Amino acid sequence: MDTHITMKEMPESEKPVEKCFRYGAQTLSDAELLAVILKSGTKGMTALQLAQFFLSKKDKNLLNLNSMRLEEMQEIPGIGQVKAAQLKCIAELARRVTQASRFKEVRLNDPASIAAYYMESLRHETKENLLLSMFDAKSGLLGDEIISIGTVSNSLVSPREIFLKALEYKAVHIVLLHNHPSGDPAPSEADLAVTKRVADSGMVLGIALADHIIIGDNNYISFRENGLLG
Repeated sequence: MDTHITMKEMPESEKPVEKCFRYGAQTLSDAELLAVILKSGTKGMTALQLAQFFLSKKDKNLLNLNSMRLEEMQEIPGIGQVKAAQLKCIAELARRVTQASRFKEVRLNDPASIAAYYMESLRHETKENLLLSMFDAKSGLLGDEIISIGTVSNSLVSPREIFLKALEYKAVHIVLLHNHPSGDPAPSEADLAVTKRVADSGMVLGIALADHIIIGDNNYISFRENGLLG
């Protein structure tokens, strides 16, 4: 006797899992993918319906995973601390997968490759993050460090802290990156002042500031490409 349950006969909350097994994860809709993560719904709402309700909020798409705070997610009936944390972890995993896939493409003389590598890390931040990216003598990426969170200004950014990190990594070249939460990557007067200050300090120490890249909403501006390094 065949006891296999057909997709039509399965509970609504389990259909996305069955569909994934039969046809592959790529066939699932955004809501179905989220339903697999959520596993269960709430009173009067299946996991799939809960996922659809989640996607109807704020940005009205998967960007909610990035833009919604944990507290906002928990305001949705059926999403408690654990599910909210799971959703945030999925967003972070997606960011890291994207970044890892672009690691080998990062080239010091190609600002677009550097911007692409850090785009998902910075474009969704609601505050300005100043990040230091460090390279060796062969232009290989050694690592990166967050230098400051908040407004990037000449009075707040310390060249000493930047070059202490660069020396720790034995970097020969450095690149500064920061985001503009407004989405517009056009440099401010403060951005220009910070860049000059760091570049001048680098000349003294023999660690070249190769670029300063400002990340906007899926766009960027490179000081190097625009002749702003001096």
